[in-house]
Amino acid sequence: MIPIHSVTSDEYPEQTCNSTNSQENRPDKPEEACGVFGLYAPEQDVAKLTYFGLYALQHRGQESAGIATFEGTKVHLHKDMGLVSQVFNESILEELPGNLAVGHTRYSTTGSSRRVNAQPAVVETRLGSIALAHNGNLVNTMQLREELLQSNFNLVTTTDSEMIAFAIAEAVNAGADWLDGAIQAFHRCQGAFSLVIATPVGVMGTRDHNGIRPLVIGTVGTNPVRYVLSSETCGLDIIGAEYLRDVEPGELVWITEEGLASYHWSQQPQRKLCIFEMIYFARPDSVMHNESLYSYRMRLGRQLAAESFVEADIVFGVPDSGIPAAIGFSQASGVSYGEGLIKNRYVGRTFIQPTQNMRESGIRMKLNPLKDVLAGKRVVIVDDSIVRGTTSRKLVKALRDAGAAEVHMRISSPPVTHPCFYGIDTDTQDQLIAATKSVAEIAQQLEVNSLAYLSWEGMLTATREDTNSFCSACFTGDYPIAIPEQVKRSKLILEKVVV
Repeated sequence: MIPIHSVTSDEYPEQTCNSTNSQENRPDKPEEACGVFGLYAPEQDVAKLTYFGLYALQHRGQESAGIATFEGTKVHLHKDMGLVSQVFNESILEELPGNLAVGHTRYSTTGSSRRVNAQPAVVETRLGSIALAHNGNLVNTMQLREELLQSNFNLVTTTDSEMIAFAIAEAVNAGADWLDGAIQAFHRCQGAFSLVIATPVGVMGTRDHNGIRPLVIGTVGTNPVRYVLSSETCGLDIIGAEYLRDVEPGELVWITEEGLASYHWSQQPQRKLCIFEMIYFARPDSVMHNESLYSYRMRLGRQLAAESFVEADIVFGVPDSGIPAAIGFSQASGVSYGEGLIKNRYVGRTFIQPTQNMRESGIRMKLNPLKDVLAGKRVVIVDDSIVRGTTSRKLVKALRDAGAAEVHMRISSPPVTHPCFYGIDTDTQDQLIAATKSVAEIAQQLEVNSLAYLSWEGMLTATREDTNSFCSACFTGDYPIAIPEQVKRSKLILEKVVV
């Protein structure tokens, strides 16, 4: 049963906004797909714990949020457009009882930004319902959709996530149990997927055989120990859970009353974690490879200073993602670290158009320069990436208007030359500034005194891990999972760029 307050039909119009405004004000960053969270904890308020887990994962998606809980075979579901704190309140959470839960916060990649595409996706099977939350993106969506339509499934949404749920349902309805049905479905999926899946008897977590998107396991409680799944460790920290380990590429973990069991459904896993998770997407306090990403991002800054030192009076980062690398740059270069930009942390998504004068003034709704700090100074501004260059150019203009004598830009990743097909919303290749312009041409367009990117080798060496265990296709065009031609043509329209 799905309660009346859940949103399960496409009765609402798709969100729209002025096209000029939406393009001008889009963040000049790659944008993440989703955050997922799940737990089995009969002794605790699973809806409230999931709410806080999603709250910590809000940076991974700000378009919609949802939670599904299981009370025996009964499913309680609530999902809607908006931030986690907007979608849920105390009274709604009280209407989500149960002993296990899964939750999702979404940025749309496959499937547009509509209420009906909010997750978790709930599907009925002969063994009861499943509720599925997905981070990533399949590359064989069209093929899988055709197969499911031929099997007479009524697809309600336009998401690949719902298709995975229906693929599981098809296997279960044909006689498989929960585990075998899920594994059969995973073998039909090509691309990136980290999933949490709730059933009446337990919660599953899995990653694709490359582990492109992250998923971690935590423990909560002591007698008995219960288990939690989260896209990042910050989702564990907020509820007082202890990090146990990562879900491995090609692994399925099954969490029930008996505890946690592990199954390796892929015989040839090959780890290819998205390097942008480490550079930008994941929160700096999240842990990967036994250290916080803040530490890795500081090393990127130190390496950046070693590769592209410049004489300057002050170095600062673009808040918030550029700050750790800027601190590392300062430590390695001896250039004093300071704050040159103040971020308005209360600016959310708005569909109210700024006036024309406001648009021309740059990006001061979100970032405002400190004029007395910048006046007459040679400044180094550090950011984690440049995608289209639109925001960077406005930022440089704002610094010059504030009196900066010189503006040197340093980027703690290589040039983004290729779009992502695995769960990051990037433009077509011709919209990526580094795919069509040299570094010198980009510097000229941004109107900086100098521009330098971190080398591909420096970025990977700074991980202190096997450099072959990361996906860096957005910098090289070497995609670890084959992209079907019809999908490739939608974004990849230029010749391969050699890094």
